Amino acid sequence: MKKKIWLCILFCSLLLQSVSLAGCGTEFEKYSTYSFDYFDTVTSITGYAGSQEEFDKVAEGVLAELSEYHKLFTIYHRYDGMENLCTINEPVDGEHRTVTADPRIIDMLLYAKEMYEKTDGMVNIAMGSVLSLWHEYRTEGIDEPWAAKLPPMEKLLEAAEHTDINALVIDEEAGTVTLTDPEMKLDVGAIAKGYAVEMVARSLEEQGVTGYVLNVGGNVRTVGVKGDGNKWTVGIENPEEDSEEEYLAYLELAGESLVTSGSYQRYYVVDGERYHHIINPETLMPSEGYVSVSVVCNSSADGDALSTALFCMDFEVGAEFIESLPDTEAMWVLQDGTRMESSGFANYKKESIE
Repeated sequence: MKKKIWLCILFCSLLLQSVSLAGCGTEFEKYSTYSFDYFDTVTSITGYAGSQEEFDKVAEGVLAELSEYHKLFTIYHRYDGMENLCTINEPVDGEHRTVTADPRIIDMLLYAKEMYEKTDGMVNIAMGSVLSLWHEYRTEGIDEPWAAKLPPMEKLLEAAEHTDINALVIDEEAGTVTLTDPEMKLDVGAIAKGYAVEMVARSLEEQGVTGYVLNVGGNVRTVGVKGDGNKWTVGIENPEEDSEEEYLAYLELAGESLVTSGSYQRYYVVDGERYHHIINPETLMPSEGYVSVSVVCNSSADGDALSTALFCMDFEVGAEFIESLPDTEAMWVLQDGTRMESSGFANYKKESIE
């Protein structure tokens, strides 16, 4: 599955290249670079610059920032001398410590609480106890597919008793984080990557850098327009593997973000049935109804959270929710292949690609 993600991102980069070179001014050329080191996925950076050296300097800065966010937000690894989400999750003598946290962790957790309220609990970073069970069974099922099984519902229900986001206590003045439930774990998988991409993109904008696209595992954030002044063209991958149509739609973006949540890349098989990684907080099971949900908006952080939230909502509820948000559009791909769009989604679509 990682190979498929890499091929998709590589193709997306080639797509960006194929539609951006024509008409490019003489002052700038397009450059690209890749990394496999952050957020367990492939990162691509594409941008226009006056020289390779100029591009490399920007790209190195982007990767350095992504490295910091990756280390801060991971729940799987500790790093010497650093308090991160992994250490916040670890109980000591049966209790969680009050941890003095990096301001970037504080800000991300506050944002996550806001998104919990905005999505009526469909994005809940306090679901770690439930999600860790699914992660354990999914990993075992992938490693030993002949023995794959589902986590027992009684275990999921027991874990769900420890998912109250109010047990995440943040003291902004003191800069501390405390989990008051000893059995609680944070999992920021629905937010961390998009949040990090957005913060890095804003850093570029504050430096006056423009003409770049950041693509971290399919989480796309454009920074300004291309070097020739035109918008970027970005494709939404077709989740149907055997289809001759590689992309469902092409979008034109200039400063916006495109994020897709899908059931077709991270999954395992139990008794012939696929079980993906997007878990509905209400059922504690993989959400049903969609193959993918794509969100276009001004913030990669919002796009990441909202695409997950929509994946867990009935279509009528999700559509009404999206229509209530400014500068935010979505496309849903239902299980039967039907495509549904919010009222303004077509405004971003490019009818054809030369």
